[in-house]
Amino acid sequence: MYEASGLVRVAKREQNKKRNYLIINRLQGKHIPVSPAQALAMFEALAEKLKGDITAEQTLLIGFAETATAIGAAAAIKLGTYYMQTTREDVPGAQYLVFSEEHSHAAMQRLVTNGLEAILQKIRQIVFIEDEVTTGNTILNMISVLEKAYPCRVSYAVASILNGMDNEARKRYEERGIRLYDLVKTDNAAYPKQAEQYTQEGSYILSGSLPHKNIHPLEYTVSGFLDARRLLDARAYEKACLHLWKDVQKQLPEPLTGSVLVLGTEEFMYPALYCASLIEQAGADVRFHATTRSPIAVFQEAQYPLHIRYELPSLYEKGRRTFIYEIGAYSHVLIFTDARQKEREGIDALVQAAAVYNEKISVVWWEASV
Repeated sequence: MYEASGLVRVAKREQNKKRNYLIINRLQGKHIPVSPAQALAMFEALAEKLKGDITAEQTLLIGFAETATAIGAAAAIKLGTYYMQTTREDVPGAQYLVFSEEHSHAAMQRLVTNGLEAILQKIRQIVFIEDEVTTGNTILNMISVLEKAYPCRVSYAVASILNGMDNEARKRYEERGIRLYDLVKTDNAAYPKQAEQYTQEGSYILSGSLPHKNIHPLEYTVSGFLDARRLLDARAYEKACLHLWKDVQKQLPEPLTGSVLVLGTEEFMYPALYCASLIEQAGADVRFHATTRSPIAVFQEAQYPLHIRYELPSLYEKGRRTFIYEIGAYSHVLIFTDARQKEREGIDALVQAAAVYNEKISVVWWEASV
């Protein structure tokens, strides 16, 4: 059903000596706008690969931040398992296990341990969810940290949309009894050269250089936030996301029609994607993607996946850069975030980036119940 030629677009990482290329999956909804239905269909197809080999109440799915957080959540909801994501953020009141993602621009990954030890006494397997696996080293690093902290008997598996592991990497997994599931196998050998073939520089726009437009977005605050950075039941997470959309829908001055862009922010992807899918089901022409911490080079060539990049201050940490690519013109732009409302710099910059081509912009803040 899915093939590398239909999914894979090769981009160039900015100033990354460990790996010069980045795989852009055109249906993933991270960097390139995509129909929510297409993204969710792909995520659920990955879940189907696991369906016959797991017992839902004895399985924990862990999605990797930031690009696989929506994939992991969608798969866990489809399968009815426990779920959590890794994070690079500070989670209030949390304790962590720390491990490394060596090729990334932001190498440190963390797993919140609050409540984890108790659930590890009940489950039999942990499945790591990734958008793409190349060497598998990040997951091996995480398993080593987990086994040192919790010497309990669980089996491990990895499910990824794309798998570019070579024979040597696969053998390491086979020797450790770690099962592999994927939708598409890729041969990554040519990707480093492909990433270097583009010469016509694209558009780089800094937040300070954006023309200021006098746009005041409608803003909505919804309670009932569930944080997938902490261990949770996936079905409860889905119910919380449904509550999120129903509450937003009540507050909207008019139904969303025409073309609609829904944006998530960094690790916060699935709730925005879920709401986008419901807007799409109601008849609007919807596209979804999200801001990201990944600095990716942009080029003008038509075959290159990314052509315009906005560099903005993060909603989550002062002094940190975040990026959004390929914003187009829509009837309405709807931004969903779990960032704290007091951090105005990041959201104001994102609104101004969206305002380059759009006038109707709304922001939804999802917060924990008081």
